[in-house]
Amino acid sequence: MKSILKFTKPFTWLLIIAFALLFTQAMCDLYLPDKMSQIVNVGIMQNGIEHATPTVITREGLATYLTQMDSKERDLVISSYDLKLPTDLEQYGKITAAPKFSDSFYAINVNDKQTYQELDDIFVNISSNLAKANNPTLDLSEETAKVKTALDFADSEYQKLGLDTSHRTISYIINIGLFMLLIALIGGSAALTVDYMSARISSGIARNLRTALYKKVDDFSNVEMDKFSTASLITRSTNDITQIQMILLFAIRFICYAPIMVIGGLIMAIGKAPSMSWIIGMTCIILLILISIIFHFAMPKFKILQKLIDRLNLVVREHLTGLMVIKAFGTRSFERERFRQSNRNLADTNLYVMRLMALFMPLMMLSMNAISLCVIWNGGHLVSQGEIQVGDMMAFLQYAIFVFFSFVQLSMVFIMMPRAAVSAERISEVLNTQISIIEPSTDAEFIPEHLGELEFKDVSFKYGEASECVINNISFVAKRAETTAIIGATGSGKTTIANLALRFYDVTSGEIKVNGVNINSLKLSTLRDQIAFVPQKGSLFFGTIADNLRLGKKNATDEEMQEKAEISQATEFINSKQKKYNAEIAQSGKNVSGGQKQRLCIARALVKNARINIFDDSFSALDYKTDSKLRASLEQKMSEATNIIIAQRVSTIMNAEQILVLDEGAIVGKGTHHELLETCEAYREIVSSQLTKEEMNA
Repeated sequence: MKSILKFTKPFTWLLIIAFALLFTQAMCDLYLPDKMSQIVNVGIMQNGIEHATPTVITREGLATYLTQMDSKERDLVISSYDLKLPTDLEQYGKITAAPKFSDSFYAINVNDKQTYQELDDIFVNISSNLAKANNPTLDLSEETAKVKTALDFADSEYQKLGLDTSHRTISYIINIGLFMLLIALIGGSAALTVDYMSARISSGIARNLRTALYKKVDDFSNVEMDKFSTASLITRSTNDITQIQMILLFAIRFICYAPIMVIGGLIMAIGKAPSMSWIIGMTCIILLILISIIFHFAMPKFKILQKLIDRLNLVVREHLTGLMVIKAFGTRSFERERFRQSNRNLADTNLYVMRLMALFMPLMMLSMNAISLCVIWNGGHLVSQGEIQVGDMMAFLQYAIFVFFSFVQLSMVFIMMPRAAVSAERISEVLNTQISIIEPSTDAEFIPEHLGELEFKDVSFKYGEASECVINNISFVAKRAETTAIIGATGSGKTTIANLALRFYDVTSGEIKVNGVNINSLKLSTLRDQIAFVPQKGSLFFGTIADNLRLGKKNATDEEMQEKAEISQATEFINSKQKKYNAEIAQSGKNVSGGQKQRLCIARALVKNARINIFDDSFSALDYKTDSKLRASLEQKMSEATNIIIAQRVSTIMNAEQILVLDEGAIVGKGTHHELLETCEAYREIVSSQLTKEEMNA
């Protein structure tokens, strides 16, 4: 997982900004229910009156209040009001068309909250006492009832002064509403920006992961490729990285936002209605139970999904690659059943997981509605008893929903996490694979008198942890401007020699030299610049013929391509195409025959103009006539190069200056054609199985 996390470093600042914006959004979202409760409690229920302390009060009203106060309270109240003229009344609100008051009045001069709170406490207590004196049966045991009484006294004073109370209510609601709109715009802008940034971060990390994975696989030797199947590497480069991208997208969006909403929602909800905090606790318990159940059943399935995708990719790839063989052998029904089984396993597992997810959301909605019902039922009783106000109950309900949905968001991320963790582990497995072929930091210098030479010196090799070597004690020198041929039965180690020369594998023991230098002291690019290789199975790439021929030498001229195509006997069929060298080659060269593909691969190697050419059974698809012409052209026009020909046909290699005969991984014969006929029984058996006596002695 650490190897995945390091890919977040280039996006550190974007992540910090995203988290800051998420915090801003969460604060805005948490602020809105509180403002909504103010609209209900103050704007609607209290006619826009925020404080029990009257902002303006008649002289008679203030005198009435003062008679109920002690000396300390009286001094505080008197110092908090200034006497105003009737003409100053317009400063404190809209006056009705027919004002009832034309005398001087008192207006409050307090600005600090602490003093306002002290005044509110005084006026609440005095208003309650006055109301109780007028109506002894009045129940004012609850604080909300006392506050309501004080607010009614303040409202009566405003009406005596002729202030329009309905205008004050509307003005208060509009002001708070506009403020809520501003908060919503800030929160919405933050949410949109975070969505954009999370998409950019997740897609950027996925892009970098794909690049790193591609580069890593590109550096793999055959040893590493043997550890991973092609289908698995394709899945890791596509589906697994997509899983990482999706979890990052959701994680950035919710993992920071949801905890803030949970903690903030709990604090705000308990602050609004402490007596209903048990509902929040019940919400958390229900959610934890549901999430635990889902995790218990879903997690094992998430862990095997990626392996099932690997299996399906493998089956599809094998079917597409071997389609002609399948049709030729009439095994389509078997292959269909194999695909059907893999597809069914994947579909069944996906269906199981999706059913759990489909069940999850209705359960969440049912739980949320049950919680809403509990809040309204319990809150309604508390409102009727005067313990809380209607706005507080509405805000509590909103905060409870915030907490609920934040838990749901976190649970969705955690449900996706196991599958993403499996994908991350699979990607890390590739990225952390140690490359077996270690390159030196600098190149050794070639020895001039050995340029063009390839030497195997007592080389043995075995694959991985195998107990036996594939080749044993191989020693030979392929000299410059000469042709060295390698022949032997299938499985005797011919291709292994070619792979070792190119350092696709490292030798188990012994050493290989190119241009007189041990290949382990050369960078891979330097080594492979010296060798042009035509593999046993020719590979062409999508593009034009010219694109494929220039693969080894990007700046090859048209004349060079034409010359090498003529040597490889490919000119005739290239010129027969309408666009000639610009004719398109389909993926994997499917629009050319096997012989044409081999000739193009040979031409591609020759265009490279390397010192050493290795042909690994590259003439097998050519007819004898083309084979003969090609070899003759090689000897004539590529006489300065060292040619190593691995072949099954004796006619292909009988004119070589040196022929190596392999049998069970060892050289059992070395020499020219005529020398081997005299000294090597294995070679005689191969020759006699292919040539007549006259041809053997030709």
